[in-house]
Amino acid sequence: MRVELKGEAREVVLAEAQSVLAMARDDEVRGRLGELVAAAEEGTVDGDAAELLESVLELGLQAGRIRAYYGPGGEQAALATLRKLPRGRERAESAREVSTALQALVGKSLEGVAIAAVAPGVFTVSLNADGFETSVRLDASGVRLASVGT
Repeated sequence: MRVELKGEAREVVLAEAQSVLAMARDDEVRGRLGELVAAAEEGTVDGDAAELLESVLELGLQAGRIRAYYGPGGEQAALATLRKLPRGRERAESAREVSTALQALVGKSLEGVAIAAVAPGVFTVSLNADGFETSVRLDASGVRLASVGT
């Protein structure tokens, strides 16, 4: 997996990686972060650096740091970069798959909707339409059908 970093995305990735590097105390982690910084400076991230980049971006986005420091444009650039990386691509694919499956509900009468907080950052959305029941689970790893039945 090779990701090209250009423009604002490159700037955000480089600044975030440098920021995390400045806080790191473990020599092994510092070495990996140094490799990520070097790759971001060159504008191409792959291999272990891409995996580490996912973690750096996820942390910065979840904490709100990226939006706070780089504004909405920086946040969008970080999100676009994250969607190119493996976990981001997996989340996007799972969302497409669930959306396709939920097309079975189009045109049906909605009889009930419920959202349940299962755990921190984990939710289920239950839908009942014309006797067709489905439950969708949403968490950090993506979205997936939890149950389907009548």
